Amino acid sequence: MKAIRVAQYGQPEGLLFQETPSPVPGPGEVLIEVAGSGVNPIDWKVLSGAMKAFIPLQLPYTPGVEVAGRVAAIGEGVTSFSVGDEVFGFIGIAGGYATEVVASADRLARKPNRLSSLQASGVPAAALTAWQALHEHARLSAGQRILIHGAAGGVGSMAVQMARNAGANVIATASAGNHPYLRSLGASQVIDYNQSSFESVVDAVDVVLDLVGGDTQTRSWSVLKPGGVLVSPVSQPDARQAEALGASGKHFATRSDGAQLQQIAEQFDSGELMIEIEVLPLSQAEGALRKSWARHTRGKLVLDARH
Repeated sequence: MKAIRVAQYGQPEGLLFQETPSPVPGPGEVLIEVAGSGVNPIDWKVLSGAMKAFIPLQLPYTPGVEVAGRVAAIGEGVTSFSVGDEVFGFIGIAGGYATEVVASADRLARKPNRLSSLQASGVPAAALTAWQALHEHARLSAGQRILIHGAAGGVGSMAVQMARNAGANVIATASAGNHPYLRSLGASQVIDYNQSSFESVVDAVDVVLDLVGGDTQTRSWSVLKPGGVLVSPVSQPDARQAEALGASGKHFATRSDGAQLQQIAEQFDSGELMIEIEVLPLSQAEGALRKSWARHTRGKLVLDARH
């Protein structure tokens, strides 16, 4: 098999594309012949070395948290999948940028029929993050107003659709070029962060989903209702700000969950969700990571493991 390998932490130019031994599935695991692997911000955050104290990895390692492909072999005790099944999943913190990968069966779900394998490879991490943010942490309900920062990216575009499906009124921040895209996904109001400050045009929202962090998160308290919720997978919201407002701030790490992902797959098959992808060959992972690092992607970047 071939895989992208990181020999040392640092910049994307340190990546190697090389032959490595094929993995063997252990008990409860499946071997996946990878069709595509999604590119996510966590990939370059780990690569940079910024997270090595929290996520220790033995070098060299293969980046990539999500894949889609075909089950090539099953380990002992696996009854939920068979050889030949098309699956997708959030496999863990590493291993996805490869032509083959081993993953725990409980992290996987059957690929939505309406999606190609490449489209499906960009779904798991972003969709699970959005789902858990909205439904588990924010407890979003019909009729509420939600402000989503970084709405045109992978998580944001999933969150806009899921919030719309929940009956919420969706307000999104994004650059002007992404406004038609976000309106097509269900945003009722889109704010160009390059032209105006969101707090000058929005107030009294029930939920803020912060996918940007930093100053954007700090300023978001001013538009949140008392009793509202600020949720961020990016950074820990300020507890003092939350207390002063009578609101709550929640930070979380996305949980891999095959059963939850199967629910999400059903929404793709029913037409309630869609995904826009940009495809690059696996051999061009360096360029894909640089593009993700710049934080100006629309939808999801995915790597085609067959090229």
